Amino acid sequence: MKKQTLSVLSALIVGASLFSSCQQVADHDTTPAPIPANFQVQTVLAGYEIIWGMDFLPNGDLLFTEKRGRLYRLANGSTTATELTGLPGDIYTAGQGGLLDLRAHPQYASNGWIYATYAGSTAGTQSGRLNLMRFKITNNQLTDLSTIFQTDATNAWQGHYGSRIEFGPDNMLYLSVGEGGPRTYGGASSPNQNAQNVNTGWGKIHRMTDSGQVPADNPILPGNTAPTTVYAYGNRNPQGLAFNPTTNQLWSTEHGPKGGDEVNIIRKGANYGWPLVSYGVNYDGTTISDSPTRDGIQAPIHTWTPSIGTSGLTFITSDKFGTLKGSLVTGGLAEEYLSILTISNNQITGEAKLLTGQRVRNVKQGPDGNLYVSLEGPGRIVRIVPN
Repeated sequence: MKKQTLSVLSALIVGASLFSSCQQVADHDTTPAPIPANFQVQTVLAGYEIIWGMDFLPNGDLLFTEKRGRLYRLANGSTTATELTGLPGDIYTAGQGGLLDLRAHPQYASNGWIYATYAGSTAGTQSGRLNLMRFKITNNQLTDLSTIFQTDATNAWQGHYGSRIEFGPDNMLYLSVGEGGPRTYGGASSPNQNAQNVNTGWGKIHRMTDSGQVPADNPILPGNTAPTTVYAYGNRNPQGLAFNPTTNQLWSTEHGPKGGDEVNIIRKGANYGWPLVSYGVNYDGTTISDSPTRDGIQAPIHTWTPSIGTSGLTFITSDKFGTLKGSLVTGGLAEEYLSILTISNNQITGEAKLLTGQRVRNVKQGPDGNLYVSLEGPGRIVRIVPN
């Protein structure tokens, strides 16, 4: 395997410009905890298109998706992946669509369920849906496939699907969905208010049972008389979702417009503000809001300007990473690096950059305690091993 040693001490980023104010904790200057001097970066596989989702099975096998609509299994210890068959025939790969995230059920060993999201085409139109399906795998073939969640078919510009799957300590399934709609534009008069409309699936964090049912303890949102799968709303394009193993809180990373990418702690029934407020501005330079915060709207705990294009999310729980254990890791698509964020009392206290110059789509911690990262151009997966 190809190995490369990266020094990250020179890439350590500290400064007030990296940190945003929030409603819960005042601004403060901090220094990140010490980090290891170097890592080994090992190529696991290469030569693919965009590898969007990936997850490990209990036996160490790695499942991963290609955005173009293909699903693979890399057996533990193998160097060659096997393509699986039996995917739906309506996977729509235009724009930001395609076969997206992938997650094994926490009790996979006993029930065999796998979950995946994909953008689906709608007959006779260019409007897309986001679908959440579950299935089993038998002899490299998908079986028992069913759709357990689906948005309405109003994503006319085929963008901002969000689309990360996570299981919580409450055994519920959490799904991030971007704003969809006719276009993306911020402001009170935006033509796309999907994220604020609690009766559409777009622009939300959803919570459901593992079969797609509405939990009785989900919030009853303003204007509704009963709970739905919507757990939180006002989200633009959340492409990172992970539970903090220390606090059991759900964390999310979200694409801002021009500036203002966010790290959020997701709270039951909370409104995260899009398209009404943002730390960024519209792509045409127009102001979205006079203030990035507002009463009744949950503020992010961290923002990036310029936007890094945050994608994928995991917490480091392995002792292999020493002082970085407990850190939050996310990818940067636009700024092209892997971000390691140190945390103290639910605040981001520092950032280190790894894999600079690489377009990072996703990151997972493997059963061996190492980090597995999917990169683009070409699509490949690398393993980060601390020395």
